[in-house]
Amino acid sequence: MICRKGFTGWVSATVAFAIVLHGDYCFATTFVSTSVAITNVSVFDSVKEQMLPSQSVVIQGDRIQAIGPFLVIPQGAQVIDGSGQFLIPGLIDAHVHLVHLSDRTHVAGEEFLPLFLGAGVTSVRSTGDGVEAEKRIVQHTNLHPEICPRVFMASPLIDADPPFHKDVGLAITKTDQVPKLVEEMQQAGVTTLKMYVGTSREIGHLVIAEGHRRGLVVTAHLGRYAAQDAVADGIDCLEHIWGIIDFIVPRGQTRANVDLNNPRAIQLIAAVKEHNVAIDPTLVVFRDMVILGDQPEYIGHPDNAKVPERMREGWQHLVKERQFTAESLESRRAEFRKYQELTGVLYRAGVTLLAGTDAPEPFVCPGFSLHQELELLVESGLPPAAALNCATINNARILKQDKNLGSIEAGKLADLVLLRLDPLKDIHNTRSIAKVIRAGRVLDPQEILQAVPVR
Repeated sequence: MICRKGFTGWVSATVAFAIVLHGDYCFATTFVSTSVAITNVSVFDSVKEQMLPSQSVVIQGDRIQAIGPFLVIPQGAQVIDGSGQFLIPGLIDAHVHLVHLSDRTHVAGEEFLPLFLGAGVTSVRSTGDGVEAEKRIVQHTNLHPEICPRVFMASPLIDADPPFHKDVGLAITKTDQVPKLVEEMQQAGVTTLKMYVGTSREIGHLVIAEGHRRGLVVTAHLGRYAAQDAVADGIDCLEHIWGIIDFIVPRGQTRANVDLNNPRAIQLIAAVKEHNVAIDPTLVVFRDMVILGDQPEYIGHPDNAKVPERMREGWQHLVKERQFTAESLESRRAEFRKYQELTGVLYRAGVTLLAGTDAPEPFVCPGFSLHQELELLVESGLPPAAALNCATINNARILKQDKNLGSIEAGKLADLVLLRLDPLKDIHNTRSIAKVIRAGRVLDPQEILQAVPVR
């Protein structure tokens, strides 16, 4: 449960259930009465982007109590020897759908939520689903924190009439519709407003203004509303690398061969940086579904064996729908390489990058695809520590949850991942999960994954 405008403190401190109020949001959580201490572990410092060796982390209830090299371990604490291991913040996926795609796969969001937590993804941002269905899923996660991540809700896709996606699209074409919509979204517990491809600038500008007036984040998958205009109007975030590349391709060039030093590209990237707009590239969905969704290495990626068989069967519709041709393969690969090149350019320009996946789009495995996204970010030129920040503190900030999540600091929620291997030496090591800690609960990732249906 998420509620607005709370105060800091415990409303209830029973061992069975509590509602914790902190800052502007409150979290329903099962209260863990015992302490946990992880000793002699290397801890990821998000600011320094390095591992701090030989640290201890003490957790009391659902929050981090203390971090340091010489801590007194509380009597009766559950002690985990972290020697030779590495502690990172719980990962956050900034772009998922928990309802919208289930009609294709006949797998409900509640069924694949454990895939996120089992992969070390302790929070997700739903970016375009029906609100009532989202609320049902949030209630489910609150009842089952031992197998589910935290879920932050977004609005349905604010779009033209008719909306592009009829199941989760919302036709908003008149300015007087916007204030009421934003008020309803806030009251429903939505924290992000999402605009879609048909939104006009007139509507988009007002959505941004009304959203900000009510303290909400505004993001978009752009189309009609140009990125240059959305950035100037104060949007917080742009979804997909398309949100940049589609607005910098000059006449006579394509996505695959666009010169990233052309004036339009330089000007837009500079504006994104100046206005502090975050970009969520979602590289993995472009590689695994949009561009190379006919390639065996992505259709048959080992991660995909983890999803229910119904989901894999539902994904097979993609190959037929997309009508990929062998002749286009090299140009498609060139297009994806350009997306990665642009991601690297954005990083070097100082633009804030997020980590999102668009799971469960076809061949984009919930949870584990975020590890693929981190791998692609590193391939695009980000150091492993910077890529890790995309999936932790950067995503926490776009959720306005950096006081609670995204880094390992005293007072923050104890959402953590204990790794056997150092992710700063090799980003693939984010997969070497020994334990997942969700709100102070120490969990075995394999036990979490047993909650995912086989069929």
